[in-house]
This record gives sequence, structure tokens and C-alpha cells, in this order.
Amino acid sequence: MLFYAGCLSEQPRVLLIPGPDRLIATHMNTISSNDMLKPLTKDAIGKDYVSDLSVQDYAKKTPIEGVQLINLNMFVDDGGQLAEIVRLDDSGNLQILPNFKVKQSTFSQMLPGTIKAFHLHYNQEDVWFVIPTDRVLVGLFDARKDSPTYNKTMRFVLGAGRAQALYIPRGVAHGLANVWQKPASMIYFVNQCFNPDEPDEHRLPWNALGDDFWEIKKG
Repeated sequence: MLFYAGCLSEQPRVLLIPGPDRLIATHMNTISSNDMLKPLTKDAIGKDYVSDLSVQDYAKKTPIEGVQLINLNMFVDDGGQLAEIVRLDDSGNLQILPNFKVKQSTFSQMLPGTIKAFHLHYNQEDVWFVIPTDRVLVGLFDARKDSPTYNKTMRFVLGAGRAQALYIPRGVAHGLANVWQKPASMIYFVNQCFNPDEPDEHRLPWNALGDDFWEIKKG
């Protein structure tokens, strides 16, 4: 532990470093308030690093046309948590998506290291819900040639403490990966029953967006 003697306005400042049998005192240079507030420029950075500098993009990304990420209510108390996933009207349509009539609901679990991608449907549409205590990495891209967001991609995490429903329109290729160390569970709803004789289950390569798409980003 380090102990500082003196106030900020005093010079010199003394740093007391506890040793095994004694305190060692040394002087520290005082940093003026003007130096602390003075901004740096790129010229202040060493030439060994300037060429590698970049600025992270925090701008809001344009979503794929029709894709919706819907925040659900989640209630947390000292006994746990509760989230209401869906409500259906008398016709079997989702209240959060009135034109989505549920025909089938499925539970899925992904073991660590699993990648399920990419899937595409001509008629089926999906609503995904990842258990908030779990997390999965979601990847989407718009394969509809007449869409205003054709070839647009999206990459984000579902779950991770949040209760959200993800609506995926037909023609949007979708996949997910569990790149973490514990199993992840999800429930999804579709507006078409699976038909093994005429399956609306079309596949694209898992690495259609690059081998590193499903890797945890570094930096």
C-alpha cells in the first residue's frame, strides 16, 4: 500500500512506501492542473504506434430491414428473476408481433464451442428468446436481393442478463454460436410447422461472413 504525505498544492510531495521494517520516503514531482487538462495530439504518440492507431466506431448501426429486437420485462428480486416471453391473442398471434401466428415452439441447447449457421427460410419466420442467465452470439445477413438492406450484416449478443425477443423475417440468413464456457439455452417460435417431406430449411456455409466472424473480438 502507498501513502502520500502532503496536500496537492504542496511541493515537493512525499511518497511513503511501507517496507518490512521501515518506511521509505521519496520525492515525487507534482503534476500541475494545467498539464492534466492539456489535450494531447497525434504528434505526442511514438512513431512505433501511430500507424496502428484507429478510432472505434460508436455510431448507431442501421438494422436489417424487418429485423426487430424487442425488450421484454424482467423482474428481479432476492429470490431470483422472472421474464414473460410471449402472450398470444385469441387467434394465436403474438401480441408483440400481431401478424406473427405461432405454429410451433422449440427448445434448444448449445454446448460450448457450437456454431449453428447459416440457416435461411423462404416462408418461415422466427422469434428467438435466449435465457437471460445464458448468452449466445447471433449473426444475421440480408440475402433478399430486393431489400434496401441487401447484404447488410448484424452481429450481437442475446441473453447476457437481458430479456429480449429477436424477430427474424424470411430471407434473412441467421446463425448463432456459443463461444463461451457453459451451455446456452434458447426457446424459439416459428410461424410454420416443420415439414420433413418439404423442409423450408436452407443452408449457407457457417463461414459465409469469414472464418473470424464467430470469434470473440479482440482489442
